[in-house]
Amino acid sequence: MKQGQGLVPDPVDVRLGARLSELRAEHGWSLGELAERSGISRSTLSRAERAETSPTASLLNRLCVVYGRTMSQLLSEIEAEPAPVVRAADQPVWRDKASGFVRRSVSPPHAGLRGELVEGRLIAGADIPYDRPPVPGLEQHIWVLEGTLAVTVGDIGHLVGEGDCLRLRVRGPTRFRCPGPGNVRYVLAVVRP
Repeated sequence: MKQGQGLVPDPVDVRLGARLSELRAEHGWSLGELAERSGISRSTLSRAERAETSPTASLLNRLCVVYGRTMSQLLSEIEAEPAPVVRAADQPVWRDKASGFVRRSVSPPHAGLRGELVEGRLIAGADIPYDRPPVPGLEQHIWVLEGTLAVTVGDIGHLVGEGDCLRLRVRGPTRFRCPGPGNVRYVLAVVRP
């Protein structure tokens, strides 16, 4: 929320903006240099760093690519040290209303661990293309619990059915699609290189 209108910014946006500013400083980049590397305007970057706007998933993904982080890793960096047991009620859930994607961070990233677990849900017909991985060489294991998931890695397509597991290293574009007729629910295990 905009501070200039007397509204208090969301605490998560404040912590996220501060972390984004820290990352830029760690790399020694000006706003202009980061704008060139990310394709995001200087003004948008500045507003996100000052928590004057809540960053979109697309914006965060582009910054994750530049900083070599997964989105989960970036978001975990703004949270307090996680507990060893992550209760179902405490697992962050994010929804992309445009694509029908629901993402539950079952085992969020931790500074001392390389892996994380994510539950993904896609509605029938959902189609999510990723132009590149946030971290090249990212290891992924995709275990389908219900339904069918079509995953394209580069130019190779895989149809992953209930109980099947697809294992891969992501180095280029990928695409997750729910061909239907029903929805799909899967577990994504992510291991940083």
